[in-house]
Amino acid sequence: MTRIDDVARLAGVSTATVSRALRGLPTVSPGTRRRVLAAAEQLDYAVSPSASRLAGGRTGTVAVVVPRITRWFFATVVEAVEEFLHQSGYDLLLHNLGGREQIRQRVLRTANLQKRVDAVILVATPLHAADLAALAALDLPGVTISSGTGVPGWPCVRIDDVAAARTATRHLLDLGHRRIAHISGDPDDELAYTTHVDRRRGYQTALRAAGIRPDPSLDVESQFTIDGGNRATTELLARGEPPTAIVAACDEMAMGAMTALRDAGLRVPQDVSVIGIDDHDLAGVLGLSTIAQPAAEQGRLAARILLDPLGGRTLDSVAVRPRAPVTGPGTANPPVILPTRLVVRESTAPPRAH
Repeated sequence: MTRIDDVARLAGVSTATVSRALRGLPTVSPGTRRRVLAAAEQLDYAVSPSASRLAGGRTGTVAVVVPRITRWFFATVVEAVEEFLHQSGYDLLLHNLGGREQIRQRVLRTANLQKRVDAVILVATPLHAADLAALAALDLPGVTISSGTGVPGWPCVRIDDVAAARTATRHLLDLGHRRIAHISGDPDDELAYTTHVDRRRGYQTALRAAGIRPDPSLDVESQFTIDGGNRATTELLARGEPPTAIVAACDEMAMGAMTALRDAGLRVPQDVSVIGIDDHDLAGVLGLSTIAQPAAEQGRLAARILLDPLGGRTLDSVAVRPRAPVTGPGTANPPVILPTRLVVRESTAPPRAH
């Protein structure tokens, strides 16, 4: 039976180079790759992916941890990460926390993770001190995406959530709205998800800059879902005089808000304008104004940055680079901030004159 050593001898390269060439990784020059492929064909060598990985002391697998895979943002990011990993010869091991603290502790604080994966990607996963200590003990490379909690030594890819909500609120202010409501994340979330905190801060910052004091009665919390947005808006309308506009912390909540307004006999945007954050796949269909964030690009960029130290990719083709290099354990890296943009559709308009 032909072995990888036979291919390496015939091609005049190391077994590691043979493994990289046959996996299609870009760290092998075109000439070397051609020699390896020719040698493998001549010897009728069939590569064993598992054997190749074990020979290099790797599993060929990257763990991806998400709070809830059913949400649009998380699903979009994971799909982009999986596609990039697959193209680079890696598999994805998904850990869906389902919003439960118990599962988060079990995933992040077990030494078994080290034996199963070569690296970790954390997507918007809040971390406690015990989690940080457990991740440091794993001694694995990693990247965080859209995370308010940095991991020392790990790059972070995200958007500026404060700026996104500030832009959404400013759009409504520029249209002439002054009674602007806000619907946001669930305070009882076991994972203490932080995005809604930053987006509320952006909403309040924009109001204060316009000389408007944030009104607690116009700020309702619920889940980051369509049903959550519906419930939050229904509660908002039950509190008395409706707002002339609503800033939703995500597009799914905005969609729920539009449904609740319609059920209450109010028109969007004639009676109440609505804007979200994300640019969900259905936002254009529903005519929803939003702050578009590059969800898939966050996943692709995080995977590309991660695979550089694993020998799978280089950063040469990355358009947005970290503002500081990884400087080792114990040092937090400045995040890679990807831009957002205002997308104006039919759900926002100037308030009606009374």
